[in-house]
Amino acid sequence: MSGEVITPGEGEIFDIELEEELLEANKRLADENRRILDELGVKAIDIMGSIGSGKTSLIERLIELHKRRDKVAVLCGDLTTSIDMERIKRHGVKVVQINTGKECHLDANLVGKALKRLELKNVETLFIENVGNLICPAEFPLGAHKRVVVVSITEGAYTPLKHPYIFMDADVAVVNKIDLGQAMGIDPDVVVENVRRVAPEVRVIKTSCKTGEGVRDVAEALGIG
Repeated sequence: MSGEVITPGEGEIFDIELEEELLEANKRLADENRRILDELGVKAIDIMGSIGSGKTSLIERLIELHKRRDKVAVLCGDLTTSIDMERIKRHGVKVVQINTGKECHLDANLVGKALKRLELKNVETLFIENVGNLICPAEFPLGAHKRVVVVSITEGAYTPLKHPYIFMDADVAVVNKIDLGQAMGIDPDVVVENVRRVAPEVRVIKTSCKTGEGVRDVAEALGIG
């Protein structure tokens, strides 16, 4: 039958018990990460989004705005490479690379291990760049104080509607690459409206990490700089 939508019925998702145990274990570890961060006065920000959305560029811009760059640290999440870490290192901040192998998201356990590699007593702001994905990271809190999701104009106007849950779980949504709106034939305001349709409470900020437009507003929304 054309146009039919298939969804799982009750009890048809076979790994639900395992998934619930995994998520609960992750939550306990995330709570422990938060306890450690709070104890040491470190503000952690989890930055999520697709590959190529501009997560690394946003972090670079936020580092440039930070008044105490020597108090900034970054955890870079990726499957196998350290490409983003090498970019961040150029800014003279502390960086730890987390490679997940086949996993499509960071989890609280990996972040906890990475925290032990940093001298957190000398850190005020910790950026956590999650693995490029709009689905899995939403279900795995890391212990961060704020969660940011970055979506670029190049991903299309309907991305927030197709992947709503990550926006629902965010504190700030960044609509990036607005400088490409005309070339892509996409009105950034339409993307903003679609974010608000799925997550009315989230603060939405339009940016161009290429020009720097809007980045100061992101820093202000996160209470950093």
